[in-house]
Amino acid sequence: MRKAIKQIAVCAVALLAFCLICRFAFSGTYRAYIPLAPGETERFRQEEAQAEMDAPGIVEIRDRQVRDGYLQVDLRPGKRGETGLTFRTEAGNETPMRVLRVDRFGTIYDMNTGDFNGANEMLIAVTVFWLLVSAIMLWHYTRAKGPAFYAYATIYYVGFFLFALLTGLTMLRVTVMHIINPRGYAMFSAYETIDSASSVFMRLTAPAMVAFALAMGISNLVLLRHEHPSPRNLLGILVSLLLLSGEALGWYLFTRDFVGSEMELRLRNTAENTYATVFIYFECMLMGAVICGLQAAKLEPTRDRDFILILGCWFRPDGSLPPLLKGRVDRAIAFWRKQKAETGKEAFLIPTGGQGRDEPMPEGEAMRRYLLSQGIPDGQILPEKRAANTLQNMVYAKEIIQSVGAGKKTVFATTNYHLFRSGVWAGLAGLPAEGIGSRTRWWYWPNAFMAETLGLLRKRWWQELLFLLILIGFFGLLSMVVG
Repeated sequence: MRKAIKQIAVCAVALLAFCLICRFAFSGTYRAYIPLAPGETERFRQEEAQAEMDAPGIVEIRDRQVRDGYLQVDLRPGKRGETGLTFRTEAGNETPMRVLRVDRFGTIYDMNTGDFNGANEMLIAVTVFWLLVSAIMLWHYTRAKGPAFYAYATIYYVGFFLFALLTGLTMLRVTVMHIINPRGYAMFSAYETIDSASSVFMRLTAPAMVAFALAMGISNLVLLRHEHPSPRNLLGILVSLLLLSGEALGWYLFTRDFVGSEMELRLRNTAENTYATVFIYFECMLMGAVICGLQAAKLEPTRDRDFILILGCWFRPDGSLPPLLKGRVDRAIAFWRKQKAETGKEAFLIPTGGQGRDEPMPEGEAMRRYLLSQGIPDGQILPEKRAANTLQNMVYAKEIIQSVGAGKKTVFATTNYHLFRSGVWAGLAGLPAEGIGSRTRWWYWPNAFMAETLGLLRKRWWQELLFLLILIGFFGLLSMVVG
């Protein structure tokens, strides 16, 4: 993640330098488009309109032309200050006053439209920046191979690739429209589009979020028909209701009419953008986690492994394995046999898991007995019998691997919805490993995967909160400034 941040910072600095170079080398002249009243075009074309300024010397008029109902005026910066500019004909026709301000750097700001010299270069740079951010995120995601795939950063790569791509496409539309039609699409219009980027993103992703929420709710209802009600088994319904109510609230906020003062409008825009930012952040994390989870379930490591870990879970009081745990062990056995058939290499199997309160023996021992019943040589089984959670599974298994002293290429077997999070724990334990997943019933997978996703994200709550506050601050400030 640090490498991606550095690359983004380099892009930002390079594009800032581009804007400064273009501004001072090529964009010294500002072109103002002053609308003319119907019927006045010919009058301004035939007569030499006189320019009137409140404060002479602020700007210098270099050229003027009448085109398509506008008086096109080229201006150069003079001294620092602010002035009103009006053009008047001998017949008394005059243009609306244009208020112009020149800063210490010679930038001319048009207070009526928000335009300034160098605006096109700035828009191009911002557009390129967001498209580069999306490309950087996508590149890092595609480069995350093997054990490196199982990381929190991978979720961010996917989620913010989507956000940056849609933002970049929005900026591309703004930039093209301003360059092609600067008279009809001024910078204030561009600011409003940028200001509403969060709400636009939320609207664009609404169909996918609603479909996902409905699918989650349906799968959870089917789950409740097969499993006993519990907080964990109700999680899918809760997430579904949150997503649907969140989309409904967003639709209400973005479509209601408004009557009030300018400050009230700014406060409303700030509230809407803050809400959209929070919701989009959740969307990005959710989409990133779902995509990474599905990708993890499809991965098939190369069959050259020295160790195969099997992550434990609850088993029956008689010592037999329920379908969930049996699926994990069978997946490990299938990989072990296929590798032996293809390469002749026999990997060590490490069934891992301690003894729970309602279990007659350690989970590692129960799996060892099942492995023996399936014809796995006892010498190839190295059970781990102390772990109480996934992180300990990885830590204690790593100790066994180091004690053997053989090669250390490792794969772990668990249920498909548990793969990505388990890979993260392996990385935190300092154990480079890839995962293989066993299937579970369709109605069980979505709810269990959602629980794993929230558990994964909960471990980084302060980093997520900090980044969320930065986004809220940015879009909130933009709303207050632009209005």
